[in-house]
Parts: sequence; structure tokens; C-alpha cells
Amino acid sequence: MIELTEDFSAWLSGLLASRSMSQKQLAELTGVTAAAVNGWVNGRSEPRYEKIAAIAEALGVEIEDAVNRRAPVSPAHEASWAFRPAPEDGGREGGNTAAFAFTPSLNVLAREATQNSLDEKCDGDEPVTVRYILHELTGATLQNFLDAVQWDQLEPHLRAASDPRQKVGRVLLDGLNELKRSGRLVLLRVDDYNASGLTGPEYEDGRFARVVRRTLDSGKAGSAGGSYGLGKAALWAASRFGLVLVSSTLSVPEDGRTERRVTGRLELPWHRMSGMDYAGPAWFGVEAPGLQHTANSWWSDKDSTKRLYLERDDARPGTSFLVVGAYDGSGEAEELDEMHERLVSSLARNFWASMVGGEFEKPKLRASVSAFRNGTVVKHEQVIDPHVYEPTRSRAVKAFLDGTTVSELTDRSQVLEAAVPLGLKRRKDEPSSIDPGVHEAVLLVAIADEQDANPDQISYMRATRMVVKQKRVGDLPLGHRPFQAVLLAGTATRRESPDTEAAEFMLRTAEPPDHNDWVSTEDLTATYERGARQKIIDFKKEAEQRVREVLRNSEQEEPQREGPEVLRDLLRLDRPRLPRTQGYPTVQAVEGHVDDEGAWRVAVTVRLPRREDPWLLTATPMFLSRSGGAVPVKWEDVTPVEGCSLTSQGNLAFEEGATRGKFSGITDPESHPVNGAMSQISVDVRRAKEFDA
Repeated sequence: MIELTEDFSAWLSGLLASRSMSQKQLAELTGVTAAAVNGWVNGRSEPRYEKIAAIAEALGVEIEDAVNRRAPVSPAHEASWAFRPAPEDGGREGGNTAAFAFTPSLNVLAREATQNSLDEKCDGDEPVTVRYILHELTGATLQNFLDAVQWDQLEPHLRAASDPRQKVGRVLLDGLNELKRSGRLVLLRVDDYNASGLTGPEYEDGRFARVVRRTLDSGKAGSAGGSYGLGKAALWAASRFGLVLVSSTLSVPEDGRTERRVTGRLELPWHRMSGMDYAGPAWFGVEAPGLQHTANSWWSDKDSTKRLYLERDDARPGTSFLVVGAYDGSGEAEELDEMHERLVSSLARNFWASMVGGEFEKPKLRASVSAFRNGTVVKHEQVIDPHVYEPTRSRAVKAFLDGTTVSELTDRSQVLEAAVPLGLKRRKDEPSSIDPGVHEAVLLVAIADEQDANPDQISYMRATRMVVKQKRVGDLPLGHRPFQAVLLAGTATRRESPDTEAAEFMLRTAEPPDHNDWVSTEDLTATYERGARQKIIDFKKEAEQRVREVLRNSEQEEPQREGPEVLRDLLRLDRPRLPRTQGYPTVQAVEGHVDDEGAWRVAVTVRLPRREDPWLLTATPMFLSRSGGAVPVKWEDVTPVEGCSLTSQGNLAFEEGATRGKFSGITDPESHPVNGAMSQISVDVRRAKEFDA
């Protein structure tokens, strides 16, 4: 059953305004009185089905549009460019200031655009799919595209804005000259699937308005990668003309529709043309009822999106951005194959960890790059495999996801997991009595594979596991084995607790606009009490120091040997070792609610390192208090759910070889120190012993 998004009167009023049709004209076309139409428009009555069909015919829309109160599809000829006039006070903008925050390179575009796609991931276990598609157009193919984008409207404005005395003007002039000289235009399409899409109304707050209408408005919170609203500007900065077209499939309907919401935005500096001053920005769309010098997005037909290179591959929600006149501002990639390689390398370098999946967990991201020339394949779709580009680091993250890390390195194939504390600071908007505590980040250390050309690095990441920073660890032990280290902080630790969310927020405010380090920023200073900067510095220092300790301990376990490493490995005689415990069980997730009796009902997922003997654990519910430590409470009932059973002494016995298990529990309200609704809860798991009765 279709849910109607608005009443018929609102739908009809909007269509009459957009068609510039009076109530009297509609009455004549449908064979009813003007009073009847007035009743429909004002909601006093609704027409019967046969009259709805007549109304649809009169307005030139599908009957389904009228019945379901949805916005009609607009043909391409109704779309045009709307340019914003210059302000009356004579103010001038030399371009979009947000675009100047980045180097206009394909490396930056791939990093920023993919981060935005990850931040918009829909709920569910499926990864976000991101596809980068290059199209080189020449000849008749190029002319067809220029006609579709109404180049005859755009070019005069581009010429007027291409003032060689201004930075943006010089880029525009170079782009126009290059197009004329070469007869070649490169389009770069960035698609994401299983993402939210540009939902929301045209002008009020929502994803659409934040991306298409506004500047420096992020609207993100929680574990989102971006926080400045700058990432989208990298798309426009990578266009020689500041021109990006958009087609979006929405996860939430708008105007009763979800597919092919199309628009475009042009970012120019102030310019004068034909005696009129223009502010710079322009939008591609249909006429906005009641508004001048602007254009609304429109619901396009399939043929129009194909002509604009915006037809999406499937119906999954997400957005396609088409960068018109794409180029690499660094000057290092000009040919199609070079641009293809730059995109591949940037995605692999920045998002390898997001593309790693585990035995029980799918990756967060799948990314690919392809290239076409006039519709003919130049580079087939290359799906990026993180284990090819970052074998050691990818192996480390996979071991963490699978729960196979160890607490002590005894073999080259193992991955060590250790804790690194991040001291949290109180936010200025929090009560002075709050003690934010300490967050334990996860450090992974793996011996580098032989093909690893750049070992001895540590990679910092949080949230979506995009690499925030990668640097070489200094002051390492003499003769140490080459390694790779990964520091997972905040929600990248896969823990759900107050300290995890607090760490995520703190690190997010410590990232500059490029999101390429954790440092002192204005946001950090404005948000946190004094000392937050030092906590960040200490955190990074502690991570590197922990790496050094791991390497020293590892070297002490084995005597110093001489000769090439290959020969040492061949001649090494290791003494037999007893099976070792590989790490410690941890709570992966706690979900629950407080019932009518005041008891917490929770479902708990436990991650288990592999070992020969089955795990036997005791689980304790803990009430969390920021002013003090966690307070243990009692279970009223514990029920095994998956991979475990309950012993006679109330402990949880997990199946042999299991790497995860689930159980549910109900707390005893009589043991609560405070009302359950006033508390937060966590669950602590520890090794248990069984005693004979």
C-alpha cells in the first residue's frame, strides 16, 4: 500500500502554480464549475477518480501522479540554468571559499568524496559501494553532452567570469581554451550505493539543501568522518568550470518519489554580462514557483539522465555526482589512464582498512574505478582489493575483526593486539562533576610481509576506518623486525560504551579540515576544557611507545641471530610450544532497554579469540557512572542465545573453536544502585572457574 505524502489540495495547488494555470482554466478543461475546483484546492472536498483522471490530463501528468499525490516527471526541455544576481550592496565573491581549502587534485577528491559516502551509509551489514567512472568525450559524443547540459547558456557566463587577474578566472580561462584546442572533455562520475541519497526538501534543512544549496554546512554528528562541510567542495574544485551535476536515488521519498532527483550547481566568481552583475552561483533545474533567479531539482526521465551521463546502475539509494571538465590540479595526471591510476592509488591508500572484511563481518566499503572514451571501455572496472595494496595492514585488521589477535608475538603470521589509553577531557558544556575517564584504543602490530616496500609505519583511524594519518615510528630497537602498526580509536574499536563515543567526538574535533591528523584545532579548544591538546599529544606518543615495547619484547623472546633473514628462517629450529591463549574475550556489542519493571533487558555479543580449549566466562552487568566507577549489579536471568550454554554454576560455556557468542540477560532491579531508567549499562566478561559441588 502506497503511503500518500500530502493531501490532494496541497498537491493540486502546487501543480497549478508550477503550470501557471488558474482555477478557472482547470475548471474549463475538466468540465466542472470554478466552485468545485476551489473546493479541491482549499481541501473542502476531493474529486472522484474519473475527475482525478481529467485533472491529470489537463495538467499533463500521469494518472498515478495524481492518485498518489507525487511530483510529476519533468521533461528535459523544462530545465534551465538560473543565475543568482549580485547583491545590491555591491559585494563581490571571487569564488567559493570552501574550494580553496583543498588542492584541486584527484587524490583529494577521492578521499573527501569517499569519506562522505561512508558517512551516509544506510543501516545494515552491506557495505557502501563507491564507483569512480571516467568518461572522455570528443566529436559528436561531446556535442550531444554539451547540448544536454545547455552549454549555450553556460559558456557566456564562463567567458565573463574568466578574469585572468583572479585565480578562479585563470582556471576557467584555461579550461575553456583547452576545450576549444583539444575538442576533448573529461567527465568524472562518483557513484555511491547503499547510501542515504540527497533526501529532504529543496530549501529547508536536509541532505539535499546542505549539499546543493549551502556552503560550510556539514550537518553531521556522532562518528561521521567530516565535520566542516568542506568535503563536497572537493568535487567542484576538481572541475575546470566549477560545474557538478547530480542525480540521486533517495532512501526516504520526497514528493512521493525516490528515483532520479536531478540538479546541478555551477560555482563561478562574481561577473558582469550584458550589463547585469551576477553573484556567481547558478543552479540547473526547473522553475521554482514564487521564486526568482533560482531553480528547483526535478524528477527526470531515464532518457534525460542517460544524455547527462547520470543514469544509475540499479535502484539502491545513493547519489551520483558528475564532475564536468574533471582534471588533476596538481598537473600530475592528464591522460585518461593516468587519472584512472591516481584514483585507484588514492582509494587504496586512504580506505584500505574500510575495505577489509572479516569472517563474520562484511567490509564497510567496496570501491572501483573504470574509464571510457566515447562509450568504449579504456580501463575495465578495477575493484580495489586491500590485501593486494596493503597486505600486512589488511591482515592485521582482519585478525582484529575475526578475533584472532594475540597478546604476545611468537610467529610471523600473528597479529598482536594491545591497549593504548586516551585520557578524555570534560567538554565545556558538561557539569564540572563529570569525570570523562579513559578510552582504551586498540593497537595492532604485525610483522611486515616481504613485499611491503614501506614498513615501520603506524596508521591512525577512527569511525569508518579511513586512514587519518600514517607516519614512520622513530627510535626503534636496533635490528628490529620490520612491522606495520594500526591504531583503532573511538568507534573503530567496535565497542559500545560512553568512553568510546566520547573518544570519537574528541578525536573528531581534533581533526583539521583535511582530516589528516589529530592536532590542536579551534574546535578542540572551543569545545573542551584546557588540557585537551596535551591529551591528544600524549595519546599519539603513547601509541608509538607501545609499538617500541612490543618490538623489544618480541626480540627478547628469540636470541639474536646472524645472516640473511631468508637463511635464518630456513635454519630456525623452534622448540615445540603449547597452545597459547590469543588475546582476551571482549564484549563486541550490548543492546537493550529498560522494561516496565525497571530491569535492563540486554542482548550481548562476545568476541572470542581462537584457542583449543572452550572459553568459560562469567558475565557481570555494570551500571556506569561518570562521577565514579562502574557499579556491578546482579542478573535476574541469563539465557544463552548463540554459541554458548549455561553451566550449573551460572557461567557461560562457549563452544569449542567459537570466535563469537551471544546471550541475553535481565538485571535484578533490587540490586540497582539507581533507577534503571537513570542509568547506562555495560557488561563485563571474565574467565571463570568451575568448582565441584
